[in-house]
Amino acid sequence: MKFVAFERAKQGTGASRRLRITGRTPGIVYGGAAEPLLIELDHNALWHALKKEAFHSTVLDMEIGGTDHKVLLRDVQMHPFKQLILHIDFQRVDATTKLHMKVPLHYSGDENSPAVKTEGCIANHVVTEIEVLCLPSDLPEFIAVDLSGLKKGASLHLNDINLPKGVTAVTHGKNNPVLVSVVVIAAAAEAPAADAAAAAAATPAAKGKPAAKPAAKK
Repeated sequence: MKFVAFERAKQGTGASRRLRITGRTPGIVYGGAAEPLLIELDHNALWHALKKEAFHSTVLDMEIGGTDHKVLLRDVQMHPFKQLILHIDFQRVDATTKLHMKVPLHYSGDENSPAVKTEGCIANHVVTEIEVLCLPSDLPEFIAVDLSGLKKGASLHLNDINLPKGVTAVTHGKNNPVLVSVVVIAAAAEAPAADAAAAAAATPAAKGKPAAKPAAKK
């Protein structure tokens, strides 16, 4: 994904405030062998770019002065109540250095799984993104996860999914966290219990019912 930025000379609170009034957003690019670079971006274009998932999770092409730079989005500062981006940070990417990034999980197929289709359950997406370690060239935009094999009483763990080549998952705490849990819908769980209760109530009634007297002989 490509975007355009411009080098800026002035810095400081006052300069940044004046920049925002003109419809620009101040930012910075750091990392690598080069010195940090102060930049500015068109606010409206940046606002729409931030709504795209790929802008947050992939290596970006930033054009400055006709030259492309590989960068990652690292931080965005938003106004507490206005639709205004106050500042944005990018990090330069070294093609030979592995990086840590959070990658979204795209789930599909749960509506066709036995758990959802026939066993009265729903798939609860516990985790929607995972942290990975990989080279910039191996960084995926997202990781697709097929849930069509989910069954009642089972869960999908991190070790159950296939990661793209060159990508390693990074965990903090649990080594194999739950990504998707299978939850029984309350109505489906209550139905068998209600049927069992009704059957249990009917059994004593049937036992306590007096036998019919034989018809009197004429």
